[in-house]
Amino acid sequence: MGKINIAKFKAPPLKKRIMQNGLQTFRYAILGREVNRGLLFKIFIYWILIVTSYIYLNPILKMLVKMVMNEKDLNDPTVTWIPHEIYLGHLKTAWAALQYLESLFVSIGISTIVAVFHVISCGLMGYALARMQFPFKKLLTFLLIMTFIIPPQVIILPMIIMYTKLGLQGNLFSLILPSLFGFGIKGALFVIIFRQFYTTQPKELEEAAKIDGASSFKFYWKVMFPLAKPAILVVSLFSFVWTWNDTYYPRMFLGQSPLVPLATQMSRVDASITSMIGNEETALVLVEAIKMSASFLALLPPLLIFFFAQRYFVESVERTGLVE
Repeated sequence: MGKINIAKFKAPPLKKRIMQNGLQTFRYAILGREVNRGLLFKIFIYWILIVTSYIYLNPILKMLVKMVMNEKDLNDPTVTWIPHEIYLGHLKTAWAALQYLESLFVSIGISTIVAVFHVISCGLMGYALARMQFPFKKLLTFLLIMTFIIPPQVIILPMIIMYTKLGLQGNLFSLILPSLFGFGIKGALFVIIFRQFYTTQPKELEEAAKIDGASSFKFYWKVMFPLAKPAILVVSLFSFVWTWNDTYYPRMFLGQSPLVPLATQMSRVDASITSMIGNEETALVLVEAIKMSASFLALLPPLLIFFFAQRYFVESVERTGLVE
């Protein structure tokens, strides 16, 4: 065999190696060793987050600024974000126009009761669909899913006729009654949430309970229901917030009743503000600021609830199986 000429395999010069290493380091820093680790990718992600945050936060920030501007700042085109002074008179006017305390107590009471009834009734239905065998089970599950397609406007007239015959038209109980039977706002979704959770639980629990002589209801109430805390929290929060924000059913069932939830009172706030401040051109400038104040007062309670419960809510969504 011939001898290998080592001179042919000389290493590149030191200067060239340093340049190559520098270019490689720069490329890794910009593009990353993987697609999701490069500087360009991070800049793109942060740009998306900043733009999305601006879209959501801009109207909220404008609402907060407008509601603390006095009449002089509202008429001054040079004042956009920072008012010359903090003025709380619009909040007082909005408080009176909304009949805030009365409407707040009505909203809290109805939303809380509906959330409790949804947890009880939808939990039972979800358990039955997940763990029990009975005739036409698949048909009932299909009909449950179909309720997502049916808009509330289709069934509102029969409900009004039924409530009129029962003497509940114009009564606050008409907003609570559907939740007793797993119906109401998004009731089918709550049943599916419970069903999804109970489906993931081991069957050995039920078999052990049957050996001990426990009935299906006792097993549900003593074992399965306490285990469903994540689903209970998700359903409670969704039901509370959606009932709080609903204006369609209260307007259909309560009509011109003086005692209505806060969200419904917001739809009447124009007439209340006009009657309080008049129709003068100078007074109409204040209407927008008062509306902003009313929106803030209506938004504040559910915002505080979500702020304190968001960590538990996210954990519960992950544990209910909704993200699988």
